[in-house]
Amino acid sequence: MTGEDAQLVAKLPEWAFAFVLLLCRTGAACMLIPGFGEAEVPATLRAGFALLLVLLLLPGLQAQMPVAPDSVWRDLGMVGAELASGLFLGWLARLALLALPLAGQFIAVLAGQSSVLQPDGMLGSQGTALGRLLALAAPVLVLATGLHALPLAAIAGSYRVLPAGHWLPAADSASMVVTAVAEMFALALRLAAPFVLAGIVWHMALAAVSRLVPQVQLFFIAAPAQLLGGLLLLGLLGAALLKVWTDAASGAFAALPGQ
Repeated sequence: MTGEDAQLVAKLPEWAFAFVLLLCRTGAACMLIPGFGEAEVPATLRAGFALLLVLLLLPGLQAQMPVAPDSVWRDLGMVGAELASGLFLGWLARLALLALPLAGQFIAVLAGQSSVLQPDGMLGSQGTALGRLLALAAPVLVLATGLHALPLAAIAGSYRVLPAGHWLPAADSASMVVTAVAEMFALALRLAAPFVLAGIVWHMALAAVSRLVPQVQLFFIAAPAQLLGGLLLLGLLGAALLKVWTDAASGAFAALPGQ
């Protein structure tokens, strides 16, 4: 065995430990990041993508990896810290994705496409066809517009913000969670705002007609009109709605830790 071979063999444990730490954070994040962490994507494909990403990142990040400690419990603690960091980063990225299907749920209720009295056997009583459609459209938009590169860059850059093997700071993490959840709900409501306004005006008009002409069977007239009006408004504003969401998602991904 030559001297170079001996040096390579001596470094194998160090590279193996760095590989495990990278795989923990990267693999956990890849299970959730938009475009790759969808339930429709097979788990084996996600795992293979995470492994490939680790192989690409390892040469550049190996110098930032800590030395393997002597204690097994410290090893397990560092692995747990990396898993938590990856899940946290992936979850933050997924929150921006959830705003679009959540807005679809709001729109479906306001447009008369959902009712607790008429559960859907395929989608479930809590789901709507429009919400499901937008949930499928969100990762397609992320991949088609190239936004998936931002969370991937955040994974690589997260080691500058949070060194490998360190636990997330509790106070800062809690603040980021509150801010991200609030922004997600605000974005969903902003996307559904035209439908909320139209729904308020529509129900106020129905209330006035019901008071003026109580003999009219208002439900049989209002339900088809509400459904058709909602579909018409969605057809007019659908492209603008997706554009607003894409811009907001780009800003949210650009604000991820490590960017």
